[in-house]
Amino acid sequence: MTIIEQPVDTAPQSSHRLTTSKAMVEGIEIEMARDPSVIYLGEDVGAYGGIFSSTAGLLDRFGPERVLDTPISETAFIGLGIGAAVEGMRPVVELMFADFMGVCLDQIYNHMAKIHYESGGNVRVPMVLTTAVGGGYSDGAQHSQCLWGTFAHLPGMKVVVPSNPYDAKGLMIAAIRDDNPVVYMFHKGVMGLPWMVKNARATADVPEGEYTVPIGEAKVVRPGSDVTVVTLSLSVHHTLDVAETLAADGIDVEVIDLRSLVPLDRETILRSVGKTGHLVVVDEDYQSFGLSGEIAATITDVDPGMLRAPVARVANPDTPIPYSHPLEYAILPRQDRIEAAIRRTVSR
Repeated sequence: MTIIEQPVDTAPQSSHRLTTSKAMVEGIEIEMARDPSVIYLGEDVGAYGGIFSSTAGLLDRFGPERVLDTPISETAFIGLGIGAAVEGMRPVVELMFADFMGVCLDQIYNHMAKIHYESGGNVRVPMVLTTAVGGGYSDGAQHSQCLWGTFAHLPGMKVVVPSNPYDAKGLMIAAIRDDNPVVYMFHKGVMGLPWMVKNARATADVPEGEYTVPIGEAKVVRPGSDVTVVTLSLSVHHTLDVAETLAADGIDVEVIDLRSLVPLDRETILRSVGKTGHLVVVDEDYQSFGLSGEIAATITDVDPGMLRAPVARVANPDTPIPYSHPLEYAILPRQDRIEAAIRRTVSR
């Protein structure tokens, strides 16, 4: 199947308001209706509709042969998805929490990510692995991690992380149509679910019909001249809140939503930092050996002279995420830590 690539976001004119979770489902539904080789499988994805409403309504429309509830055996059903992809289908497989990658990493990294390479390019694995990430809900140390830096570190897979309804739908369609394995990671805090902390930007106008958001293109979601903040997922919204506050003090913040980690849009980052001279990276993943260091190296590998101050990193400290809500909020990269880092950076 030909991969549809767009140089810029393209979309029809008419739109309707959707939450991020409903936008995800709409993207999946469009592709399942268009292509009978697209199936969805995972735990509680059928009658329950996914614990984060990621598959609501799909079983009613497409039936149990294309929306498959699986046993609690991640290694088995991810292996099933890999086999289906190798044989010509386009499965979307849901790993309920990214934290569970440990029980099925052999299937993900040694099979899904490597088959194309090990076959000399003769076998493709057009598969999407979706998974929920993120903290802030007292889900404990085994249900609150992001771990996108871990997935991005392992070659052979594309990695996308939407922050809003428009990108959630467009990236889902692009991921399903891609001939490579794509890891699609959605933060619980951007889904717009009523039983989670309210995020005003989790509901937005989304174009009707099909469109794609290009995998590998970051987006400047707020232009600015004083400091560049590179971030993704829920941290985009925290940073936009901070940028509005700092504007009153004359600090003009440019905010970049990465949207994709693999491929990483380094050109957009370099162009922005070349303009502002200051860089803050906000990442709800562990700080050591992760995304924040990779973004910093993107600048220093090319031209460290474009920086007028050291890079500031706002990330999770290298500790398990606490169950206690106050302790959890203390380590997550929330607005207070982001604002302090920006002020410290521009003042140097």
